[in-house]
Amino acid sequence: MSVPSLLTRILNTNLIAQIAVGILAGIGLALISQRGAEQAALLGDLFVQALKAVAPILVFVLVASAIANQRQTGRSAMRPVISLYVIGTLSAAFIAVALSLMFPSTLALTVTDQNLTPPQGIGEVLHNLLFKLVDNPINALLTGNFIGILVWGLALGLGLRHASDSTKAGFVDLSHAITFVVRIVIRTAPLGIFGLVAGSLAAGGLGVLAGYAQVLAVLVGAMLIMALAINPLIVWWKTRTNPYPLVFTCLRESGITAFFTRSSAANIPVNMALCEKLGLDEDTYAVSIPLGATINMAGAAITITVLTLAAVHTLNIQVDLFTALLLSVVAAVSACGASGVAGGSLLLIPLACGLFGIPDDVAMQVVAVGFVISVLQDSAETALNSSTDVVYTAAACRAHTGS
Repeated sequence: MSVPSLLTRILNTNLIAQIAVGILAGIGLALISQRGAEQAALLGDLFVQALKAVAPILVFVLVASAIANQRQTGRSAMRPVISLYVIGTLSAAFIAVALSLMFPSTLALTVTDQNLTPPQGIGEVLHNLLFKLVDNPINALLTGNFIGILVWGLALGLGLRHASDSTKAGFVDLSHAITFVVRIVIRTAPLGIFGLVAGSLAAGGLGVLAGYAQVLAVLVGAMLIMALAINPLIVWWKTRTNPYPLVFTCLRESGITAFFTRSSAANIPVNMALCEKLGLDEDTYAVSIPLGATINMAGAAITITVLTLAAVHTLNIQVDLFTALLLSVVAAVSACGASGVAGGSLLLIPLACGLFGIPDDVAMQVVAVGFVISVLQDSAETALNSSTDVVYTAAACRAHTGS
């Protein structure tokens, strides 16, 4: 077999399988040679640096493009669907906070700033938040101030809503180009994760995996509670009927497909067909399903919240109730801006970490941990996100028609 054909087969292999191989290879190298594992850690450091470089411009361009090109729907059933999207995403963040506080997890992180001073309560958090909101946009991009980046992206997007179609199209093309760059970076995830796992095990031993396992258990547990308890409760509240036939149908016919595609956008045709099969109003689901693939991100809210609080617990930062509630809101809002690429929600973790004064280099290490566990985390997240689009659309349509 020629080298080009072998390379093509490798590139066409499922990314989940490649990441799994990278994890196993990293564990194997750490068990065989500690020195080799320490040298392989360079690959992990390069991967983290690449993520750190691309994340700020990704958030800025995608948010600005999405707001600038947003269309007015005028659909009578859309308002309740959007309300359910908001309620569901906030509920997911609350569930994630509760589980994270009940089962605190820690990560193997390297803190270079030994003088790190965490905020003392909600007052200082709000103070830091206000000054991050009005940061210079160039400085926000250079320093990785994701809260400032989000605000400037929203402001620019709103300003461009009245721009010419060619200008809006230019931003769409730019967002596609940035997404292409992100896809290239993420294609290197298997090598990066190989280096991260090998380096982490060389430095901290097999105990590092135990910490990852607990974080993953909290993540998946929160998603299961959302899918099997909170979503049915929301459907019952909206329709006053047994919610489980609808919930199980959506999990079976949408969630399973999304679990393997790991892309809410790729699952849109599946969800459209399912809505037609359920006899829903086409004028509603034709808009709500694509919109849900963008803003209905309960799984992303859980990921952002759990991994942020894992970093908080690692750094021994105390979290009071009001700060936890603020984190839930920030995680829910951030989740709505999650990129459509695999692992897109992970790139928004630094935004939530900024609430606690966690430096960008530490936050990006948390992102890298997210990629290590993404073999299962991202699949479960996408399955929850995508199946919930149909669950909420069906609940709103049935409540609207009284059927």
